[in-house]
Amino acid sequence: MGKYKLIALDMDGTFLTEEKTVSAENRKAIEAAAAAGVTVMFATGRGIPNVMPYVEELGLQSPIVTVNGSEVWSAPKQLHSRTFLEPELVKSMREIAQKYDTWYWAYAVNGIYNKERWTTELLETEQWLKFGYYYEDEVSLKAIHDQLVSWGQLEITNSHPCNIELNPKGVSKASGLHVVCGLLGIDMSQVIAMGDSLNDVSMIREAGLGVAMGNAQDAVKSLADVVTGTNEEHGVAQIIEKYVLS
Repeated sequence: MGKYKLIALDMDGTFLTEEKTVSAENRKAIEAAAAAGVTVMFATGRGIPNVMPYVEELGLQSPIVTVNGSEVWSAPKQLHSRTFLEPELVKSMREIAQKYDTWYWAYAVNGIYNKERWTTELLETEQWLKFGYYYEDEVSLKAIHDQLVSWGQLEITNSHPCNIELNPKGVSKASGLHVVCGLLGIDMSQVIAMGDSLNDVSMIREAGLGVAMGNAQDAVKSLADVVTGTNEEHGVAQIIEKYVLS
């Protein structure tokens, strides 16, 4: 067994192709890693319903970190912990979205609600996990970002240069991975973490080997230990072959 015992993979822009499929190269690499005794898992901004089809396709039984760390699953369909956003924060974030007329969405335990599906009753009936904005107007997006920063109550990241993603303060993919490491009895120094966006930075910085994809945002590349190929070039497989299988 080598020094790395856990591989944590972002999904969109990292493990998946642009067509949202699993390449043969990446599939073969994670199967080889698993055969070598290394746990392979997803750490994603997606909610669990949008993760499970891939988990089932690949036959994974490993832990999962979803919605940027607001949920940690000890195994598929086995919830370990959840961290919720305060409803008042969700209400205030929606009011900002309305002010700037942005697209917005929010993950709740029972589903995803967006600008077109929102009702006033939701704030009282749902438990909230993550809120997000999408806006191609850079000036407005920065204004929204700066206002959210001023509150000091949120973890602020993105999964695309044109969006903002909000989680409870202190909740991130890294916080989720710390929980997973505790479940597995390993240390973060034994983790390889790979991603392409700002919501991956926390785990890339804290993992033993932090990997930015070739298609990653520049800020992510600057903080990573290594930069691999793009998601279309099977960059995940490249890292597994070099650091796990060699």
